Amino acid sequence: MKICIFGAGAIGGYMGAKLAKAGADVSLVARGPHLKAMQENGLTLIEEGEETTVPVTVSENPADLGPQDYVVITLKAHSVPPVVDKMQPLIGPDTTIVSGVNGVPWWYFHKIEGEFEGTQLETVDPGNAQWDGFGPDKVLGCVVYPAAEVSTPGTVKHIEGNRFSLGEPNGTKSDRAMALSKALSSAGLKAPVRPRLRDEIWVKLWGNLSFNPISALTHATLDVLCTDAGTRAVARNMMLEAQEIAEKLGVKFPIDVDRRIDGGAAVGAHRTSMLQDLDAKRPMEIDALLGSVQELGTITKTSTPTVDTVLALIRLRGKTAGLYGT
Repeated sequence: MKICIFGAGAIGGYMGAKLAKAGADVSLVARGPHLKAMQENGLTLIEEGEETTVPVTVSENPADLGPQDYVVITLKAHSVPPVVDKMQPLIGPDTTIVSGVNGVPWWYFHKIEGEFEGTQLETVDPGNAQWDGFGPDKVLGCVVYPAAEVSTPGTVKHIEGNRFSLGEPNGTKSDRAMALSKALSSAGLKAPVRPRLRDEIWVKLWGNLSFNPISALTHATLDVLCTDAGTRAVARNMMLEAQEIAEKLGVKFPIDVDRRIDGGAAVGAHRTSMLQDLDAKRPMEIDALLGSVQELGTITKTSTPTVDTVLALIRLRGKTAGLYGT
């Protein structure tokens, strides 16, 4: 089984290191100093206080690696459409694309059944680049839970979590899903195959669509924005609007909105990924986490006044910082 991880930064590097340690046939696509360090010295993983370095096959050019059984995409959502053409050398007739990307996935309405079957989302897949370039039948969904960081080029520090939930768009436990689950499990990762992966997508998105932009606008950490009366109310309204959309699409939420916000507060003084990106002057995942929800509101004829307001603010914040729409 050949597995390529496209975008081997923190999360991709973590998965790649675990697979490499387990002896899997894994390759990585990376760039910049991180790529150079891995080529020269291997990939170092710091986990539970232990440091391990493994040799890895890594390149900036997918053509060096050839067709794969699985291509795991761990890029930021907005970074994927521009590189679909570049990824084609990795994709053969039987390749599975594993979409480990935050937010509403571009394949969301593939095999969902009902009136929205086949609907395509412009906010996360402009010009249908992924729908046409990959083909939705090749996709296996993935919800990513681990937290990790590239502490120095070539070194990934694991912070918490080791679960990568997998799911077919039609909810079946397919051979390809079970085979990848087995490979990831053999590497010490949790990889359950879920019949209702969209439920998990929404529970994760629930927090991301609200906590991320509020934190980027206010520079508050999770514990503060979830307990301040004003920002908690804004987050709660955004989440309730999103819940109405999701339930119209058949999603079932296992917890209520207040427990979800309390869970965010319990994380403590955490700086969300959007706030980290803003401070580091990296493009923010605005459309995947928030613009997509507004688009889904339009599709399902659901009013989203709070989402619309926060989206307008964070888009302008992104533009003024040169991190959105440039």
